[in-house]
Amino acid sequence: MNLQPTIKNKKVKSTEEQWTACYCRLSCDDDLDGDSNSIRNQKMLLQKYADENRLRNVRFYVDDGYSGSNFDRPDFKRMMDDVDNGRISTVIVKDMSRFGRDHILVGYYTKYYLAEADVRFIAIYDQVDSETNPDDDITPFKNILNEMYAKDCSKKIKAVVRAKGNAGKHITSMPPLGYKKDPENKEKWIIDEKGAEIVKEIFKLCIQGYGPTQIARILTERGVDTPVVYCHKNGLPTSQKIREDSEIWEQKTVVGILENLAYTGCTVNFKSFKKSYKSKRRIYTPKDDWVIFENTQEAIIDKQTFETVQKIRQSKRRPTDMGEMSPLSGMLYCADCGKKMYLCRCSTTKQSEYFNCSSYRKTLKRTCTSHQITVKAITALIQDDLRRTIQFAKSQNERFLQTLQSSTESKTKKEIKENLKEIETSEERIEKLDKIIESLYEDKVEGKISEERYLKMSDTYESEQSALKERVKTLKSEIEKAKEQDDKILDFMMLIHKYSSFEKLTPEILRSFIDKVIVHEKTKVDGHYRQTVEIVYNFVGAIDRPLWGDELDKNNR
Repeated sequence: MNLQPTIKNKKVKSTEEQWTACYCRLSCDDDLDGDSNSIRNQKMLLQKYADENRLRNVRFYVDDGYSGSNFDRPDFKRMMDDVDNGRISTVIVKDMSRFGRDHILVGYYTKYYLAEADVRFIAIYDQVDSETNPDDDITPFKNILNEMYAKDCSKKIKAVVRAKGNAGKHITSMPPLGYKKDPENKEKWIIDEKGAEIVKEIFKLCIQGYGPTQIARILTERGVDTPVVYCHKNGLPTSQKIREDSEIWEQKTVVGILENLAYTGCTVNFKSFKKSYKSKRRIYTPKDDWVIFENTQEAIIDKQTFETVQKIRQSKRRPTDMGEMSPLSGMLYCADCGKKMYLCRCSTTKQSEYFNCSSYRKTLKRTCTSHQITVKAITALIQDDLRRTIQFAKSQNERFLQTLQSSTESKTKKEIKENLKEIETSEERIEKLDKIIESLYEDKVEGKISEERYLKMSDTYESEQSALKERVKTLKSEIEKAKEQDDKILDFMMLIHKYSSFEKLTPEILRSFIDKVIVHEKTKVDGHYRQTVEIVYNFVGAIDRPLWGDELDKNNR
């Protein structure tokens, strides 16, 4: 905002032609004052004052829902533009707090900006009139009090929001696309079916292998309503206004939907904050600091689908030089160096597509070998392995579950055992450190060691103790995660039930089942080349099944 008045066309306007500007403002902070500050009541008061004092050509400037702590308000700026252009002779407000709550800027505008533009300023309830009392010394103190009030209101509102958020209630004023407020309980979200279908389609397209930019283009081409357009069409609340480009989907909008945990039925609070009540800029907090409550509303997207999408999002897929993108891109890893494998195409034959280790392909020194495997071979292998897995799960359900449990339990039990041992050792050391610190304090009191020596040694021991406590906390969290393995097996069984039979390995099926594929280098055995491939499934990891092939063949005879 330009703080320097630039009077442009004042000479064109006579006093009789100039306007009386009646400025009204209301924000959520003002709810604490009751109904007296409503826009309607402000308008009635200002109009009555203008009529009684024979102030002509009344024009209203209204900022409804804008804080007084800053002056970045649309109608306030419009009013100042009219001041600059010589259209306004008088500005009237109900009181100084309606004009603003930053005492420095309020003082600047009323004492300098408007004065330089030869504009009369009136605040009715504060008995301020720059024409009858230009040397008012009380008003600056009132401005300071207004700013203090704004700060106090901000603290109260933050406290209310904090308490509400910690209780598991929604602190956002508007539900995301796919939800709406329950008419019988405004704090509860219910599914908006039409909006939910758009959300489901976005997740489906992502699983099918489309990136956010591609999804945005597809939705725009289909004429699917963007969230802001959808809200306006269906009478749902939104803070955004319709613009010329509102019907065009943006990549960031798609990303926001794909990463929104609320669609799994969760309430996620404290994702962002503002440093100051005067600041409009929000600072996003780390995910570890989010407060998450599960099952607070009906889910639109199941957790398995949501987790699959997050894995897809984390695995950046690179197109080939031809601009193509394989469904397997970002999923294949080299067994030796751990780097991702890139899709390549033989220059002589267009049919020969293969994956190469990125270290071998990109590094001049060739720090790794190629680990080359054709797209046709790896696709056929994954498809065959998945079909055998699904078939075995259906035909021998109990043994399949036992196989999964035994393969994961051994790893889980080993991890838990190691973690428990480390926790025991750490807690013993923490207890010992308590005794050491206590003994140090006694030595200090008895004069055996100096104050300086005590502080130095106690700081060292306390730092060690603090680090150990944090480590114990982390280990206990890992144990809890390990114990959740049974839930993951059930999630995997739900996937098998969902895709009990399939004709073709689609991107959706591939991403739903497979976490990653580890490719080993080819080896020559008895004059024949062999290549080991490890398939790591979502939820359950690699599955050990040495005799499945023979058993399935017997069952199919």
